[in-house]
Amino acid sequence: MSHIAPARRGTARVSLAALSSLALSVGVLAATAGTAQANVTNPYSPAYQHSYRHGAAPTRETAQQMHNWETSHASGATPFATGSGQLKYGGGVDGIGVTTGKPKVYLVFYGNQWGTAGTDGNGNTTLSGDSVGEAPRLQQLFKGIGTSSEQWSGVMTQYCEGISTGATSCPASAAHVGYPTGGALAGVWYDNSAASPSSATGHQLGVEAVKAAGHFGNTTAASNRNAQYVVLSPHGTTPDGFNTPSGGFCAWHDWNGDTTISGGAVSSSYGDIAFTNMPYVTDAGTSCGQNYVNSGSAGTTDGVTMVEGHEYSETITDQNPAGGWTDTTGYENADKCSWINTGAGASANVSLSTGTFAMQTTWSNDVSGCQMYHSIVGGGGSGNTVTVNNPGNQTGTVGTAASLQITASDSGGAALTYSASGLPAGLSINSSTGLISGTPTTAGTYNVTVTATDTTAASGSTSFTWTINGTGGSCSSPGQKLGNPGFESGNTVWSASSGVIDNSTGEPAHSGSWKAWLDGYGSTHTDTLSQSVTLPAGCSTYTFSFWLHIDTAETTTTTAYDKLTVQVGSTTLATYSNLNAASGYAQKSFSLAGYAGQTVTLKFTGTEDASLQTSFVIDDTAVNVS
Repeated sequence: MSHIAPARRGTARVSLAALSSLALSVGVLAATAGTAQANVTNPYSPAYQHSYRHGAAPTRETAQQMHNWETSHASGATPFATGSGQLKYGGGVDGIGVTTGKPKVYLVFYGNQWGTAGTDGNGNTTLSGDSVGEAPRLQQLFKGIGTSSEQWSGVMTQYCEGISTGATSCPASAAHVGYPTGGALAGVWYDNSAASPSSATGHQLGVEAVKAAGHFGNTTAASNRNAQYVVLSPHGTTPDGFNTPSGGFCAWHDWNGDTTISGGAVSSSYGDIAFTNMPYVTDAGTSCGQNYVNSGSAGTTDGVTMVEGHEYSETITDQNPAGGWTDTTGYENADKCSWINTGAGASANVSLSTGTFAMQTTWSNDVSGCQMYHSIVGGGGSGNTVTVNNPGNQTGTVGTAASLQITASDSGGAALTYSASGLPAGLSINSSTGLISGTPTTAGTYNVTVTATDTTAASGSTSFTWTINGTGGSCSSPGQKLGNPGFESGNTVWSASSGVIDNSTGEPAHSGSWKAWLDGYGSTHTDTLSQSVTLPAGCSTYTFSFWLHIDTAETTTTTAYDKLTVQVGSTTLATYSNLNAASGYAQKSFSLAGYAGQTVTLKFTGTEDASLQTSFVIDDTAVNVS
């Protein structure tokens, strides 16, 4: 294996002509302002080759370019053509479709460039680096949303989860989007521990969101089930290319487990984390809505509330994209109503108990159009509280019938519907009674979350583990399970691309003379390395570990051009890239307890782009069971 390192990388990977500012006519963007989440073909869409940019609010210029391209290239159908405009339920991702309880918004001011913190007369956090007052403006917005039975939020409550994939309407008994009774703002954190990156990757934003969940004490899947973390980058930064010719967006949202995120998916021990990339919107001026509704100084932050309102409404209706509600082109509810300035569905001021805010409309299946207000489905203003009693951690055995009664209470006495995620294979929950029963079929430790939802869309959850032992019931075969773990036997046991298992001196081994060397060619290339291993049931610990060295000729500090993905079966354990390059080796470890009693395949995949080498070197692997 040799390194081929071209003298320099091209300065741009994709070059689009600079987009000129265009006045938007009535309704011209209603059909095109959204961002398809898969198979994006419109080259002007912010999601083109960036599929993680779910619900991306496009700049006004980008939206016009999208419209022009679609009218000249498409078959004539638009998202508003008869039969194609309604939102459809996506079936959920990780068992999550929409935010079913009271939405909780956490504002995270990312990086010490925000300056010195203070407090205003309304009790809002202020920041000296925030010259236009975006921080207090958003705090006032989310304090007001969900108060005085305001009905802007009501538009979203018509949507639900737990119904057939592809459905366009919700029965009253379904778990609807929750109403933020009493206000949606759940917390504010100024993370000034370090500077925000000048152009943060999606991965870095997701890491900050997970860090924020820990800061707020939301360390379980249940505590994050109805939460979203708005990661606000400071003035002058360009997170994910915001306010650059190749960006084309004002904000977007996603969740930590999306494997397409720039820089790779983000691991979380706190359950799924929904987050928003919210740049310093006023840096983009009128392109992202400044003075879109109000003139003069009154309209300086119009775009701030419109863009964040856009992402908030999309997160609660599509919390783990795209398992919630999108139309046939992948557009979410706010995408379909962006940048309408007159007539039906136009953006306007919305009065809340905390002030008046420029807001856009969102799509309503009930009227097949964009609405600013809608009655609250399920009563939303009831403020009911659902409490699910935790049964404690459970154990069982493969082949032995199990039964567990879940109990819950509702403060308003409403009827409850039960659902569960992460149950051991072979078990299911009765949605009416909360009884979990069945016969376990597969050994392992399962992280179970049970949710009870009442008829007003209020919900509560609890989480616990359920360990299913093999029929032996004990750890009958402890020890190290991988064959040829240090590669010293050469190209044996492992399945590997040609040249990967290597004893050359081009890259040092961690120990001995052999190692697995993926990529390092400086050209478009993919290498794989895998081995199947059987994990005995009934043991206490199952640890997969390896030593990893990464070196690279890349000079970027922001873009992951070359990547190493580590998987067990089809599940990604971690993703590393040229951004993780460092001298020497570092040990990586992962628990495989959830796969006890199973035969699994451990796989490394290294992908390298067209220029500048990155080498991923692996040595001294192990699967230790005890």
